[in-house]
Amino acid sequence: MLPLFGILEFDPSWVGSWTQSSLRGWRSKPGYELFSIVVFGSIVNEGYLNSASEEEEFCIYNRNPNACSYGVTVGVLAFLTCLLYLALDVYFPQISSVKDRKKAVLSDIGVSAFWAFLWFVGFCFLANQWQVSKPKDNPLNEGTDAARAAIAFSFFSIFTWSMTAALAVQRFKDLSFQEEYSTLFPTSAQP
Repeated sequence: MLPLFGILEFDPSWVGSWTQSSLRGWRSKPGYELFSIVVFGSIVNEGYLNSASEEEEFCIYNRNPNACSYGVTVGVLAFLTCLLYLALDVYFPQISSVKDRKKAVLSDIGVSAFWAFLWFVGFCFLANQWQVSKPKDNPLNEGTDAARAAIAFSFFSIFTWSMTAALAVQRFKDLSFQEEYSTLFPTSAQP
């Protein structure tokens, strides 16, 4: 355990321990939720600016309110999706039917691939709007670190959600094997 800030402890042993036996709780690892919190939190906290000459706030990404709205919306919905699938991972061992397990894993594959795509769109959109932002809109460089953090964590989220989809495909293959095995070799009653 590594002490953080004198009051919290962090156990880094989980970082390299993703084995086949620990795949059941793979979504409960920190990262998925954290990335989405960083994206929407940084945009909500420092993504809107106001100047002395204007009364309304404007988005730090090229004054485009759609960029800030997209980042916040995707971040919040991704966080809620993480919580939903975390609950499914807790419930997953109690699902007795292989067909129901397959449906759960197929939904996980589809949802994870969809979120990887949404994060890719978000990264491209935010990076493009940040690139074309005018320095005169933000002469004091307020919120620039938060804007860059949202772009960076959108980029990281592409890979985490893609990895989630890949792990779900592996889980689906394991379930298909279990179904075929139980069909070929049914359990016989013990005398």
